[in-house]
Amino acid sequence: MMKLHKDMTIGRVLELYPELGEIFTASGMHCISCPCARAETIEEACAVHEIDVDKLMDSLNEAIE
Repeated sequence: MMKLHKDMTIGRVLELYPELGEIFTASGMHCISCPCARAETIEEACAVHEIDVDKLMDSLNEAIE
């Protein structure tokens, strides 16, 4: 199983694991379906939404293990 990285785009992550949309939404990213947001990296989106990228990455990677 591949590990997700903060430099991956949200769109790519959701292509691989659509179920992770719930984690993005729960973390405060409610615009993940918007085309612009899907092209952002996880790190870029976290910066915009003032979300701790390391905590989010931990949650995302735990969910796919």
